[in-house]
Amino acid sequence: MRSIQVSGSIGKYTIEVAWGSLASLGECVAGMVTSRRTALLTDERVWAIWGRAAEGSLRAAGLDLTLLVRPPGEEQKSFRVVQEIYDKLVGAGFDRKCVLIVLGGGVLGDVGGFVAATYMRGIPYVQVPTTLLAQVDSSVGGKVAINHPRAKNLIGAFYAPIGVLIDPALLKSLPKADLAAGMAEVIKYGIIRDEDFFRYLSDHRDEIFAHSRDVLEHVIATSCQVKAEVVSKDEKESGLRMILNYGHTVGHALEAAEGYGRYRHGEMVSIGMMAAARMSERLGIAAPGLVEQHAQVLSRFGLPTRCPVPDYEDVMSRMYLDKKATDRHLRFILATRIGEVVVSDQVTETLVRDVLSEIHSDIAASHG
Repeated sequence: MRSIQVSGSIGKYTIEVAWGSLASLGECVAGMVTSRRTALLTDERVWAIWGRAAEGSLRAAGLDLTLLVRPPGEEQKSFRVVQEIYDKLVGAGFDRKCVLIVLGGGVLGDVGGFVAATYMRGIPYVQVPTTLLAQVDSSVGGKVAINHPRAKNLIGAFYAPIGVLIDPALLKSLPKADLAAGMAEVIKYGIIRDEDFFRYLSDHRDEIFAHSRDVLEHVIATSCQVKAEVVSKDEKESGLRMILNYGHTVGHALEAAEGYGRYRHGEMVSIGMMAAARMSERLGIAAPGLVEQHAQVLSRFGLPTRCPVPDYEDVMSRMYLDKKATDRHLRFILATRIGEVVVSDQVTETLVRDVLSEIHSDIAASHG
């Protein structure tokens, strides 16, 4: 087991990374809380594979369990769904000490975290992420949100879980394309903070896709450690934490413009990182070759480097809803080299349009 500590004003908690740890979920949760009343929030796909194991572990630990099984998909990140979950909790008589356990990917983790942050002004919750994307990104850092039709994650809060339990063995049930999409966020950590890790990922591509226990535990724990270090220094994205959004300004705008769920989030992050690398080179922030370094590693993991840009003006307008934008002024995270990034106000609309034109392709980004 590898333990990573996250600390700050919104809460202190431990991320536990351990192969096969889903079996000890009940024991783990019981050791964190005083109430026996719990709810397990999951989706139908996860429930079919891992739900019974999670339920059995929780009940064996003597926890009183309410099951909340939702349909899968990005459309779950809405006020309608949040209201339906509130209704279930109210109907079950949940009070402030009751615990919400979220078993699922990034979508469900965001929804569950938002519910926990707002139900009775905040109840304890535990993240049990089941996808690589959730294990290395959305379950860590205490950012919870739902979507607005105009922008991804526009409605949300900073609210820390009481614990995060990561079982890399759960990734064996993921389609290869979903594992690849999760690698976009992992690669991002190498680009923004750790050149050696960036190269490690490329060198261990085959072991990652073969679900090597040692390699996956290392990849996940290192990713979580990078994010934990950044988040602990800047919980509410006032400065340093912005670097975690490398590739997300363009990626989120494209994702929203195409309609949530059409492409995998990691695919759009991959496109966004390519856009950021192009901007970095064009502005002279990075030396020539950065774009090619990005493209080689992203392509090695089957991630797209181009995609259709549906409507340039629509994509541009959505970028102004990005949380880093101020006074209708775009701000981007750009790379000076692999392992180092900066926050830049130098990006003009003309440059953005030029780069969107460069990354445009008639070939869809999805990889099945």
